[in-house]
Amino acid sequence: MSRLVLLDRVPLQVEAANEVVHIVDLRDAAAVETALVGANAVLHLGGLPDEAPLEHLLDANVLGTHHVLEAARRAAIPRVVLASSNRVSGFYPTAHRTGPQEPVRPDGLYGVGMAAIEALGRLYADKFDVSVICLRIGSFEEAPTESRHLATWLSPRDAVGFCRAALRTGIRMRCLGSRMTACQFTLARPGGLWKLDSGPVIDFALSVGIVACGHDCAVGTQAKGVR
Repeated sequence: MSRLVLLDRVPLQVEAANEVVHIVDLRDAAAVETALVGANAVLHLGGLPDEAPLEHLLDANVLGTHHVLEAARRAAIPRVVLASSNRVSGFYPTAHRTGPQEPVRPDGLYGVGMAAIEALGRLYADKFDVSVICLRIGSFEEAPTESRHLATWLSPRDAVGFCRAALRTGIRMRCLGSRMTACQFTLARPGGLWKLDSGPVIDFALSVGIVACGHDCAVGTQAKGVR
């Protein structure tokens, strides 16, 4: 059975025999590096999840991600999956189907921080040959609560499935010879806001459909009043 190492700033309850729990602040580079020794993949979900003062976002999200990527590089961990956000493209108009090659258009400081995280992923892929997948998360909810969620909803069950798929996929981003891919996930349904048909796909069966994510594939929700 594979070992699962869980990191958090607060105590966690071990729920399976293969789990190991560490209390780690991602801003502590040495502690992060020690905790990741022996890992063969990293799923990084830590950080502030919404708007906050820029200095807090840079400290927790950007610096924390840098410490994770640097620890992965030093430990020769081949795959890192980073949590990004649809909000890196939040100011594209509703009628525009956002493509993966388009510049980021963040809808706030949180989106700016996520764009910086993706840039760090690109750096470590290009310079250090770490395979990095950035998941631009849409509306992560137990169930849709507004009409917009019909295009952007991501259930907890499907989020787990897609994270697992991202950790296991053999896809490498071919653009510019890089091993970094930015992908976001939502139901592949008509009327969606993002182009889901670019290049190879990471897919898995859902209870209500198929989630599709290509290398260099970007999807996500948009700023209130814009999308």
